Amino acid sequence: MARTDARTAHATGVERLLSSYHGVPDGAPVRLAKPTSNLFRARTRTHVRGLDTSGLTGVLTIDPVSRTADVSGMCTYEDLVAATLPLGLAPLVVPQLKTITVGGAVTGLGIESTSFRNGLPHESVLEMDVLTGAGEVLTVSRTENADLFHAFPNSYGTLGYAVRLTVELEPVLPFVALTHRRFHSMPELVAVMEGICQTGALDGVTVDYLDGVVFSPSEGYLCLGFRTAAAGPVSDYTGRKIYYRSLQHEAGVTGDRLTISDYLWRWDTDWFWCSEAFGAQHPLVRALWPRRYRRSRTYSTLMTYEQRFQIGDRLEALKGRPPRERVVQDVELPIERTVEFLDWFLDTVPIRPIWLCPLQLRSTDRWPLYPLQPGKSYVNVGFWSTVPVGTSEGETNRRIERRVAELDGHKSLYSDSYYSADEFDRLYGGETWRAVKQRYDPNGRLLDLYAKAVQRQ
Repeated sequence: MARTDARTAHATGVERLLSSYHGVPDGAPVRLAKPTSNLFRARTRTHVRGLDTSGLTGVLTIDPVSRTADVSGMCTYEDLVAATLPLGLAPLVVPQLKTITVGGAVTGLGIESTSFRNGLPHESVLEMDVLTGAGEVLTVSRTENADLFHAFPNSYGTLGYAVRLTVELEPVLPFVALTHRRFHSMPELVAVMEGICQTGALDGVTVDYLDGVVFSPSEGYLCLGFRTAAAGPVSDYTGRKIYYRSLQHEAGVTGDRLTISDYLWRWDTDWFWCSEAFGAQHPLVRALWPRRYRRSRTYSTLMTYEQRFQIGDRLEALKGRPPRERVVQDVELPIERTVEFLDWFLDTVPIRPIWLCPLQLRSTDRWPLYPLQPGKSYVNVGFWSTVPVGTSEGETNRRIERRVAELDGHKSLYSDSYYSADEFDRLYGGETWRAVKQRYDPNGRLLDLYAKAVQRQ
């Protein structure tokens, strides 16, 4: 009965979505009306009509035999994981924050500690139903409307919106045993990371999860996770203890254990470490801050208000200081160029800590709007803070963009970008994007990718 209800609710949601689309005057632009967003760039205020997505948030079916899940496009990973874990399954890649939607992770990219063996979320998609700019809902896959299927990742809703997705799942165990290995140099850390990416193991033991954190040029950690069913005590970082601080130790290796659920959401409680900006890591504030509000959704909401009312800049002004430049970025570097980037960044940009997450595409598919090479290892480097303003708008962000390009890397488009139109076109598959756009959105009802990612429309 629940399956029938979920399918019926989804079908009704699609009808509402299409009705809201057709209710927009001909030729007028459209975009989704969403309760949450994991974009970190300000938008120019527009009068674009928001489409009704209220019925597109559920898990439709889970097939434990084929290890697949059918979900609505606005289903969050929090809801999907809650439905799969009781069956001993999880998505192949679970992005770090609970409010990221499955459709959002595919059109805007996502990553996590299984990406060194499972690639990126869009690679585990078997098929999607996509609302195109022409007002049609089309099924797309590697064999059906394949041009749209392959151009969809990194298109950020400019080629269509995922209404339904079928995604692969993998087996998990109830617990994750963690090893936090300290390194005193970046070359040593990256070399060990590269070895794990190549072999899937360290010292002959298979590694299931892998990411890292850099606190300084002489203090970095690889965090290795191993599936286990063995019972035993587990740590809890949803309360007063803070996960990223638990990584730090003087030398050698330390261990930890988490339930699989707490491991998947270990970064959500404190938005990695960005909760510190809101005082949520202060012991007194943390004691008073209700546990249910220690999560990424809360901090994202607070950040939205901060941006809208320029609270940070006003506080800086009261202290007699200039505004600060926001540097919130994730960039992908070829693993062999990662040490060069880290050395440059640690010497140039005053932001700590830094997140490291290795990845390698799991298929030979080509994804033209974010052209990583199959069979090649990359490292996602994430850094999220503010720096003193320079002499021009976005000075630090522009320097980072130039350095990433020099090292044959790419950066995600969820935050502020400053590329010229020609450079953006070259880096993000402009020719392919235009061809697919012309076929599926001939009247330009959806936004332009450059205008959305760089011009903040």
